[in-house]
Amino acid sequence: MTTIPKIRYSRRAVLKTGGAAVAASTLSAPMVWGQATKDITLRQFGTGVSNLNEVAQKVKEDLGFTLEMTALDSDSVTQRAATQPDSFDIADIEYWICKKVWPTGNLQAMDVSKIKRYDQIVGIFKSGKLTPESEIAQGTAPHSVGFVPEPGATSFADEETNWMTLIPTIYNADTLGIRPDLIGRPINNWSELLNPEFRGKASILDISSIGIMDMAMVCESMGEIQYADKGNMTREEIDKTFAIFTEAKQNGQFRAFWKTFDESVNLMASGEVVIQSMWSPAITAVKTRGIPCVYQPLEEGYRSWGGGIGLSNSLSGLELDAAYEYINWYLEGWVGGFLMRQGYYSAVPETSKDHMSENEWGYWFEGKEAVEDITNPFGDVMAAAGETRDGGSFNDRMGAVACWNAVMDENQYMVRKWNEFIAA
Repeated sequence: MTTIPKIRYSRRAVLKTGGAAVAASTLSAPMVWGQATKDITLRQFGTGVSNLNEVAQKVKEDLGFTLEMTALDSDSVTQRAATQPDSFDIADIEYWICKKVWPTGNLQAMDVSKIKRYDQIVGIFKSGKLTPESEIAQGTAPHSVGFVPEPGATSFADEETNWMTLIPTIYNADTLGIRPDLIGRPINNWSELLNPEFRGKASILDISSIGIMDMAMVCESMGEIQYADKGNMTREEIDKTFAIFTEAKQNGQFRAFWKTFDESVNLMASGEVVIQSMWSPAITAVKTRGIPCVYQPLEEGYRSWGGGIGLSNSLSGLELDAAYEYINWYLEGWVGGFLMRQGYYSAVPETSKDHMSENEWGYWFEGKEAVEDITNPFGDVMAAAGETRDGGSFNDRMGAVACWNAVMDENQYMVRKWNEFIAA
């Protein structure tokens, strides 16, 4: 759990009042902002991926706002957004969580005309397509829960409207992590997770809404199940999926089931596990210990996820203007560069380029060979000169997304079966 500074507010809101407008013409902007917003606090919560002290500190420097952040795990984020609407101003949540939370009415629709960089937001968040020729991936694709017909609507729109549920901020393409030094041969398919060759040395994450998607990628790769939609399984498909994985579990396939970032890192770094569900920064954490670890591109494609900023339905006045100012600042590039240097992607990638070196942009976004060591924002070496990013360029990776993390119509049934699987 991380606690951070707080937020403030925007030049636009200051200029809305006549007196402030006069003041703005004679005083420097930071002084005006400070006078108008010094008592405003915006409370943000979300997962540790993007609720970062460095972001709040930079907001303070650039805008004079104060941002108070709390980092939680995905299940706690979902529960808080759905059941504690008065405990936050900004919800930094994943799109599959939005599907659970939006119908509660706890978040308000956001006016896209107030988002300065809206036209530059990547297409997957607006039409579902990276390029006009792209196929829309299965699961809870962000665009499918990204818009509502009008303010106050609790159901989603089927196409772009002027009202967004979340302003996208961060996303990535996930796959399996492997220890190439301990495996000693190429790994090209999701089905390898259940290969008896790795009995006792495989792992899958114990977060049902994400783990079930990894399971589906494996079962489809094995040729055992062809899902109509991996992200919205029927009960029969759910039963078949868990039958395959329960049999593997009972045969000793899995060393462990991890829930936290650190658990996944330790399993892989120790060599207890050689193939498992992983997240990009966890791969890096293993590599920074001098241990070979690869985020393996697979023939069937990636399981993807994305997150965005949502606003509390009770946010109004100066605080609401402050939140819009924060969102616009977020898309201007500093945060994008900070996140992309850790392996994530920004919703408006081109603004991030201004906050990255040519070498960093080439490595992380274009899939080029690093001309010198690549470091993250904290100075840790992520890749050595001569290396290329696992999976290649942004278009190669995000263009090969097969499914998104999802909430199914049969979610309650799936969660019950997941718990039975973990207990089996």
